[in-house]
Amino acid sequence: MTLGALIAKARKEAGLSVEDIVASTNLRATLIHEIEKNDFSHCGGQTYARGHVRNIAHALHADEKEFVRIFDEEQSEAGRSIQSLSVENNILRHPRGKRKISWKALLVISFACLGIAGLIQILISNISPSGVSALNTKVSATPAASSSSASPKPSEQTTFSSGTGVEVVVNAARAKSWLFVSDASGRTLFSGQLLRGESRTFTTDTRLDLKIGNAGGVNLQVNGKQIAPIGVDGAVVSVSYGADS
Repeated sequence: MTLGALIAKARKEAGLSVEDIVASTNLRATLIHEIEKNDFSHCGGQTYARGHVRNIAHALHADEKEFVRIFDEEQSEAGRSIQSLSVENNILRHPRGKRKISWKALLVISFACLGIAGLIQILISNISPSGVSALNTKVSATPAASSSSASPKPSEQTTFSSGTGVEVVVNAARAKSWLFVSDASGRTLFSGQLLRGESRTFTTDTRLDLKIGNAGGVNLQVNGKQIAPIGVDGAVVSVSYGADS
């Protein structure tokens, strides 16, 4: 489920209309409709978009940090070109006209290329077959040596604890879901996404508080007992479990 769909779902479950969000955030209704369709192209850039997401989350009484984190995951600028980022931030301006290249410069470049090509041809003709064979052997051996020295990635942490009185196991058995877990003192034990099939175990002394972004996709086991489903697909559900749960 995308961030836009999650926002629309949370708004409907809170019994709020788009006009209610407009009144709380001073955003245009058309912009809110676009955001709920996961379209952030008219927000004025990612900085403004993050601010809009944070304001909407506040109006919905949702986790602002979690909404912004999901936005950053989905709308990462890693794939954009340096030039487009520079233009957006007024660092680089589009050229107003084409620059003319001197024919003299082209002539010099052509002669330089011919000279380099001739030098390479002379060097190749002077290399003995045994030298070429040895060079090929050395080059082909390099990748194998590199791959053998690569170290494996460490496994991802699956157990989080601040005590031993309560144990909750969250398993994304049917679909991925974002998850936020804290203990009775407000300490955050986990904040992130569970991919389908992943499982996390949490323990603490007195109480665990969980906020689940796709309740229908996960199974819960509390203190060794399987819990009945806590919601449907796409539902955002908050639950708490103690030592006697």
